[in-house]
Amino acid sequence: MKPTERLSNLGQSLWLDNITRELLSTGTLKRYIDDLSVRGLTSNPTIFDHAVRKSAQYDDQIRALIRDGICGEDLFFHLAIDDLRQAADLFRTVHERTCGVDGWVSLELSPLLARDTQASIRSAVELHAQTDRPNVFIKIPGTAEGLPAIEESVFSGIPVNVTLLFSREQYLAAAGAYMRGIERRIAAGLDPAVASVASLFVSRWDVAVHDSAPPGLRNRLGVAIACHTHRAYLEVLASERFRRIQNEGGRPQRLLWASTGTKDPEASDVLYVESLAAPLTVNTMPEATLLATADHASSTSSVLSDGGDCNETLAEFASAGINVDDLAARLQVEGARSFVDSWNELLACIKEKGTQL
Repeated sequence: MKPTERLSNLGQSLWLDNITRELLSTGTLKRYIDDLSVRGLTSNPTIFDHAVRKSAQYDDQIRALIRDGICGEDLFFHLAIDDLRQAADLFRTVHERTCGVDGWVSLELSPLLARDTQASIRSAVELHAQTDRPNVFIKIPGTAEGLPAIEESVFSGIPVNVTLLFSREQYLAAAGAYMRGIERRIAAGLDPAVASVASLFVSRWDVAVHDSAPPGLRNRLGVAIACHTHRAYLEVLASERFRRIQNEGGRPQRLLWASTGTKDPEASDVLYVESLAAPLTVNTMPEATLLATADHASSTSSVLSDGGDCNETLAEFASAGINVDDLAARLQVEGARSFVDSWNELLACIKEKGTQL
């Protein structure tokens, strides 16, 4: 039995953090679904930038769209939605077999809307309608401005992937927004079974403190933050508030591990897979990490049931002068800024290709 299958049997969903037309057209994504227990897919502006920049498979569509007078963000969303519809169709069997727990793909709002709550709400509704698939998440950042958009989108029945979460506190704020949206649906007599995941970014913590943390603490902060957040996640699921939602037919907003590709070449390439194995969670991983997991990951049981030694580890970082609260806020701001940069690079790439074509 492959390690990916063992993790799936444990109750953790493995998703691929990548999409390209080659993955779709060559049957590679279908093979990952069949052979490596992949049960979903995430995307972001950087992923699409690499896909469009490195492939000629988008050229004909870009040329045709430009001829029709379509450009900029509208042109990109045509490309992305076509890809994600194909991926959603490949995952449709998984989606139906799991009654909507798995089989999801994710489409990001324009990062330029990150500080505009009302525009984010409108765009979430419009993009979900354009995808015309039941198993598409709309990604909304869990920033202060994004939280009202998350609540309103969930209330509108839009499945939401809350992105750019870096800490227990940011996760709890996102969980609160999700539950408020569901509670409003219940009060309005609407179906409360609106799916959502809350995406906690892991490896960026270790990158951020690589040069400042004592050698004995390297590559330990991301996992400690994840374990700390996972403990809060279990508390939310056990709370009277969520049990009331569940009693009305609501479902858990699953915790998703994002940014799980190891950045330090001296660390294990499956560090954030083996350290974060737990039921009712999702690990969305880059293609290289997925293949490494299938080849040699050793996780066979849950390692997060009690949070491990995360409190002690976080105390060690505090003693080393690292303020994780301040760093979490900084990472979220930097993450939002990097998505904007990637978005602008993506649009410039599409414009450049259009000019050449």
